[in-house]
Amino acid sequence: MDLNNKTVWITGASSGIGRALALECAEHGASVILSARNTEKLTALKNTLPGDGHLVITIDLSKPEHVYDDITKLMPTLPPIDILINNGGVSQRSLFLENDFKVYRQLMEVNYFGLVALTKAVLPSMVARKHGSVVAISSVAGKVGSKFRTGYSGSKYAVVGFMDCLRAEVAQYNINCLTICPGSIKTNIAHNSLNNQGVAQNKAEDSIENGMDVSLAAKKMVKAIQANKQEIVIGKGLSKWSVTIKRFFPTLFNYLTAKVEYR
Repeated sequence: MDLNNKTVWITGASSGIGRALALECAEHGASVILSARNTEKLTALKNTLPGDGHLVITIDLSKPEHVYDDITKLMPTLPPIDILINNGGVSQRSLFLENDFKVYRQLMEVNYFGLVALTKAVLPSMVARKHGSVVAISSVAGKVGSKFRTGYSGSKYAVVGFMDCLRAEVAQYNINCLTICPGSIKTNIAHNSLNNQGVAQNKAEDSIENGMDVSLAAKKMVKAIQANKQEIVIGKGLSKWSVTIKRFFPTLFNYLTAKVEYR
């Protein structure tokens, strides 16, 4: 889908992949709706974007029922949404046996139910127009598992499954569904990852610090949207190839993930 003169809604737009996607989409001539919890950061980003028609809509994905109710009411006042990019989310770095149960609730509310709620609110307008694209930023962790990510990986696997089913259901309405599975991308995701008490660990990780540049990742994601792809993996090194390795050598992959202390 050509992004020029299209309206693109991006969640998690205040930083990281979401911010980079907003800049890239605007460069391609799109009007961007920016969503996250931090209105000040969203407004500052909006003022730097080329073009016009950009909007800020503050939402909290950890409260999916509110997202659904509020956005459903707001939809008639908004321009037609051509592309919805569900990017907002939070990661985790902690062992299952040490995790408080609330950590799993936090991860599912934001990464899965928040995504479902916003999609539920926006999708009917796409169906009515028989035009649109729904994009979900899942993760390589939504295709393969590893230590310290039982909650995060579980929520991202859920996103992949949801998108597979949605793709089948809305194909008849000329709506494309793209699942993007990033590997290690250089963002603050590690710092924001939840510990076993559901609090941000505020700690850097070599795999993320040495990951793909976020601007390059955003360019690859936008190219996939333009090409109407259905699922892609984006990353470099092991994070790029892990899905393929598990597919063809599952026993070896599972053995290695049990041995490696990879955070």
